[in-house]
Amino acid sequence: MTNPFAIAVAPNGARCTKADHPRLPMTADEIARDAAEALDAGAAMIHLHVRDENGAHTLDADLYREAVAAVKTAVGDKLVIQITTEAVGRYTPQEQIALVDVLMPESVSIALREILPEGEDEREAAALFVRMEKAGTLYQIIIYEAGELERLDALAKRGLLPDGPLAVLAVAGRYTEQGATPEELDTYIAANISRHQWMMCAFGPQETQFMERASHAGGNARVGFENNLWLPDGTDAPSNAAIVAATATACAASGRRLATADDLRNGWRSPA
Repeated sequence: MTNPFAIAVAPNGARCTKADHPRLPMTADEIARDAAEALDAGAAMIHLHVRDENGAHTLDADLYREAVAAVKTAVGDKLVIQITTEAVGRYTPQEQIALVDVLMPESVSIALREILPEGEDEREAAALFVRMEKAGTLYQIIIYEAGELERLDALAKRGLLPDGPLAVLAVAGRYTEQGATPEELDTYIAANISRHQWMMCAFGPQETQFMERASHAGGNARVGFENNLWLPDGTDAPSNAAIVAATATACAASGRRLATADDLRNGWRSPA
């Protein structure tokens, strides 16, 4: 297997706070600090959320601009900088679309079930994907179960999404004590997720083991405090960078070299 292995760091997420881990980055400067450390540990991308003055998840464009600028100052173009449109039960598809249109970021992650809720009007979201294609935005579609791969295919056949391969983030687990289960990854692999440029996200302390399996199956990794606060040995991770480094070490056996940001950018546009 010759395609490089990309690690994205997800340093904060929408829900965890410093009560969960004192090193969890909340401000732009803290996010930039973690970005630089993760880059040194082997990351090629940062997936970032921003928080309001109360520490709550927000899709505020100005706060995103501040955080993106801080990360760029810290790492230049050595990380793909990805924002999220995650709704967290607060934001409508129209508000998510408006954020992307205002920012036109280098990269954005968008949950399929949030941007295109089944049974609702699809035209605004379909038009957004056209605009992102024209702008060269590196969008990543989040799915929460293998069955959503069939929906991606159906939407592409109807012309509402571009033809694949697409950049897909496959999520295993939720914000529960159990976290991800091996069966979830089995199901994604059985559903031929490898036809896409795919990345794995797994909740809980078994995160690194999921990334190791994904690396051997041709996938990439998204790791960090958004989904997991522990190292592979079960001890508390001292930082996001420590999780990135542990992932890089565990996945080296796949024989794939670590991807740079430019590798990831180029691979996003190449067939799987």
